[in-house]
Amino acid sequence: MKDVVSRCPIEETMRVLSGRWPTLLLYYLKDGTKRFSDLRRDNPAVSHRILALELRKLEEAGIVRRTAHAGYPLRVDYDLTTPGLKLVPLIEALGRWWEHTGDDRVGQAPPMPETWLDTAA
Repeated sequence: MKDVVSRCPIEETMRVLSGRWPTLLLYYLKDGTKRFSDLRRDNPAVSHRILALELRKLEEAGIVRRTAHAGYPLRVDYDLTTPGLKLVPLIEALGRWWEHTGDDRVGQAPPMPETWLDTAA
């Protein structure tokens, strides 16, 4: 991970939660403990390697707890820690914000010109 430059709480938070997968992983873990294979099923676009790296990053930050159970095959469970559970209302608020912004969404792609839709060319 990058070194912290300013010690700003927002910078620290974004360092841990930035990227495509961390907030989605927290969203999927909000309902309780899941196995690695469950998280892969919830996020089919994420590779095995990236999922493992992101979970490790969240674990090192104290947001996710990893529990390995002895035996064969090895079973590993993931769940949110107390600090991780405190993030759930924020993630749910982001989802509500997205649903309520509708057409007023900042950064929404402009409509395509009709000439782009002409398939006869």
